[in-house]
Amino acid sequence: MAFNLAKCCFDSELPDVFDSVVQKCTDPGCCCGCCSALRPRYKRLVDNIFPVNPQDGLVKNNMEKLTFYSLSSPEKLDRIGEYLFQKASRDIYRRRNGFVIIAMEAMDQLLVACHAQTLNLFVESFLKMVQKLLESVDPQLQILATQSFVRFANIEEDTPSYHRRYDFFVSKFSSMCHSNHNEPELQDKIRLAGIKGLQASTLCF
Repeated sequence: MAFNLAKCCFDSELPDVFDSVVQKCTDPGCCCGCCSALRPRYKRLVDNIFPVNPQDGLVKNNMEKLTFYSLSSPEKLDRIGEYLFQKASRDIYRRRNGFVIIAMEAMDQLLVACHAQTLNLFVESFLKMVQKLLESVDPQLQILATQSFVRFANIEEDTPSYHRRYDFFVSKFSSMCHSNHNEPELQDKIRLAGIKGLQASTLCF
């Protein structure tokens, strides 16, 4: 118990192996509320950007803290990106689109703010997130993903990565250009997003 109390008093990180143990603790009285302090700092910062009610949107003050941490510790960007992707994947499965939108917005902000050589590690998770949204059956998520891809394509990386393949994105955007959605207004939005996605794809080669 003394160890747990000590961890609450210091803002330090523990190895990720502790995270699986902490996640299994469901007793609200356990550790005197110290379980959250055992989680790696980057995970706590990511968790804090999500409001209780997704309609409230991204918690801006906490997003600023996450951005500052990412700029101060760029070596954590890959873990932050992967964790955001995992959270969004679970929310897509649970159809909690409000939280998915928040996760994508956070990804967008980090992509713009953390323009450095280590960004390559973050981009892999970012593109996985975009692909996940494009694969969903929800047109709004597909449009959201396309908008994020366009922003990404317009960012010049310090160290371009030529090993990435964009075949999926080109194919998906092409199919969106020929959308036959039964709602004419939404059909036009999907087609327009597809065109913008294809245009952005040309910037990635």
